[in-house]
Amino acid sequence: MTTAFTVNPVLRTAPAAPAEAAAHFRASLVFHADVSDVAAVLAADGDPGFVVLDSRSTASWDQGHIPGAIHLPTALIPEQAERLLDRSVPVVTYCWGPGCNGATRAALALAELGYQVKEMLGGFEYWAREGFEFETWEGRRRRAADPLTAPEDAEDCGC
Repeated sequence: MTTAFTVNPVLRTAPAAPAEAAAHFRASLVFHADVSDVAAVLAADGDPGFVVLDSRSTASWDQGHIPGAIHLPTALIPEQAERLLDRSVPVVTYCWGPGCNGATRAALALAELGYQVKEMLGGFEYWAREGFEFETWEGRRRRAADPLTAPEDAEDCGC
C-alpha cells in the first residue's frame, strides 16, 4: 500500500505534456529577460533595441544601478513614462532582486500604458552578484562574480 508519505513528492503532480510545457516555457521567455543576456547586449556595440528601467526609489538608485538605465520609480510611471520612454522601444524593468516584485509592478504599469515590456529576472541583486559593472552616486563599481551565480572562468554560463 502506498501512502502520501511514500509517493515521490516531485512526481506527486505529474509533469505537463510536452506540448503544454513548451507553450508554458515559450510564454515565460516572452515576459522575462536574463541578467546575463541583458548585460551581453548592453556591452556590445550598437543599439541594444531596448531600454532598461530601474523602478526603485531614488535612495536605491543612488546605492547602485545598471549603467545607462532610466530611473523611473513605479509610482511615477503613469505621469512620467511618456516623457521618458518611446513606445516603439521595448522596456526591460528591474528592481532589487528575486524577493521583490517591483519590476513586475512596473512592467504591469507600462504594459497598461501600451509599452512592450519584459522583466529582468534576478534584478539588481543578480546584476551585481554576476560581477557586472554598476553605478552609484560615487561612480562606477564592480564586484567579483559570485561563483554560485556565474561561472568562474568563462564569459557566460552556456545556458
